[in-house]
Amino acid sequence: MSILTELISLFIVAFLAATILPAQSEILLGAYYIAGKSDPYLLLLFATTGNVLGSCVNWIIGRSLNRLKNYKWFPVKEETLSKATNIYNKYGIWSLLLAWVPFIGDPLTIVAGVLRAHFRWFVVLVTIGKLLRYIVVLYALGFRF
Repeated sequence: MSILTELISLFIVAFLAATILPAQSEILLGAYYIAGKSDPYLLLLFATTGNVLGSCVNWIIGRSLNRLKNYKWFPVKEETLSKATNIYNKYGIWSLLLAWVPFIGDPLTIVAGVLRAHFRWFVVLVTIGKLLRYIVVLYALGFRF
């Protein structure tokens, strides 16, 4: 597999992992790092960019939630959205630093769209949280910056 193929596949998996679709970008990031063919900084760039853009899709979905939530295919349960809304209301926009957390992160990014979080701050905070998560994964595998 070429380096470009690795980076593009990591981007796609990271994008999907940030949406409401099930995917594990950390596993792929770790596997590519251990294989040692790609620059770790490029891996971080592609994983973070894909993951943040996937969260941006969630923000857009949140902006349209009232029109979408009644469709059978809409995969986020009302209870999960309620929990995310409570967290967002309690901690405000700073809760977006937790957008990487499994099970609650994706609903948080949707709630941010519902509550009309300022998009610029949304992107900044989500990027910080997701980048730090990927840095921790690489650090745990032995990469030192």
